[in-house]
Amino acid sequence: MVARRRHARGRALHRLPASARLDHALTATTRTVGLFGGSFDPPHLAHRALAQAALAQLALDELVWVPARQSPHKADHAPASGADRVAMLQRMTEGEPRFSIDARELDRAGPSYTVDTLRQLHAEQPGTRWWLVIGQDQYARFDTWHDWRGILALAGLAVAARDADRVRAAPGLADVPHTLRIVEMTPLPHSASTVRSRAAAGLDVTALVGTPVARYIADHHLYRIAQP
Repeated sequence: MVARRRHARGRALHRLPASARLDHALTATTRTVGLFGGSFDPPHLAHRALAQAALAQLALDELVWVPARQSPHKADHAPASGADRVAMLQRMTEGEPRFSIDARELDRAGPSYTVDTLRQLHAEQPGTRWWLVIGQDQYARFDTWHDWRGILALAGLAVAARDADRVRAAPGLADVPHTLRIVEMTPLPHSASTVRSRAAAGLDVTALVGTPVARYIADHHLYRIAQP
């Protein structure tokens, strides 16, 4: 069943499942935290733009960046080490006190499952309200995530989209109740693969990742192709 809903700015949302409860309530009594996971190999300015949009539009007390040891959705291991990715995240998150980095998934063997991280965080921080910050592409295939129903029981979904009217839910979400917020933002044409390709070719990546991260990549010779 498809619902026609309205988000916080009053425009209609199309093709969202009736099970998606659009949440507009902001309370001052509950600590609200966003969880932003990914390989971050490397983190780039589009990641920061989404994180800042989530902070503002969800009125978050904190946004936690969680680098994955091994993404369940990617066959290969990350080219950069966990230590390098944390170091780049430290540089990417400079200047925003509400940003924090949680490296627990790097210390956990095997694929990094979001549901495991959320269960641990719920146990550590009872009473905190959690939002999982994801992109539209992830929402469209959310029913392929490991124990995705468990995730929905632990956190609301904050989906980044240029235009709320174009948000598409995964087919499996149609009959599963879940809380949804749309994080409106203009997407940047940045991708980690583009950064890695440019760095491998010895090209400047400052416009994609900012000066601190670009300097770290250059100083540590990250993503360079080994010469025979």
